[in-house]
Amino acid sequence: MLIQPTDKHELEMLDKELEQIKTLTDTPFAFAAFEITDRNSELSLWSAPPVFGNKPFGSGAGETLAFLEEALIPKLTEQYSPNKDIPIILGGYSLAGLFALWAAYTSDRFTAVAAVSPSIWFPGWNDFVNKHSPVVTSIYLSLGKKEEKTRNKTLSAVGDNIRRLYEKLKTSDLCTTLEWNEGNHFTEPKVRTAKGFAWCIYAEHNMNNIIQEEHHEHT
Repeated sequence: MLIQPTDKHELEMLDKELEQIKTLTDTPFAFAAFEITDRNSELSLWSAPPVFGNKPFGSGAGETLAFLEEALIPKLTEQYSPNKDIPIILGGYSLAGLFALWAAYTSDRFTAVAAVSPSIWFPGWNDFVNKHSPVVTSIYLSLGKKEEKTRNKTLSAVGDNIRRLYEKLKTSDLCTTLEWNEGNHFTEPKVRTAKGFAWCIYAEHNMNNIIQEEHHEHT
């Protein structure tokens, strides 16, 4: 089961994303998207000052996660897998990617998360990671090669932050990868998100093989 928070613009592009996922995996999957109307509030982990523009970040991630845990996931499970456990993969792009990553540390309802170009420049994120541990089995990370090349000092931290996080995750028992994509933050978001979901699907079916491959690549 794949779950993705999306805004109105992203909803219009989901068909292309789903087709891309299908080209990357032969594993059957169900996909559910739910609409986000105010990203700076509904996906924001905690209150923070504006980083661009003049709109501050709220603290609605907790309510959004509660909606997933208490309403959406039980409904989807009842509909698609009433008699057995089903792997649940949460994924998202940008601030939604950060939300998915935060959920990996906060909730035990997910087996894997795809954090695609996640906004881990977010104020207070590094402190949060240092104090918590993920409870999922797999985490996919990706970033555009040009994303850290910005004059905005807050946003430019995204590169070092994701490298630091990846090194930290590699020391744990979970399965993880960090993929670098061509372009900036706005380059092919649907293709990148599809790759993240496909990797998580593969990871859930081939956990031991991936762990061995990752170990071999970095030794």
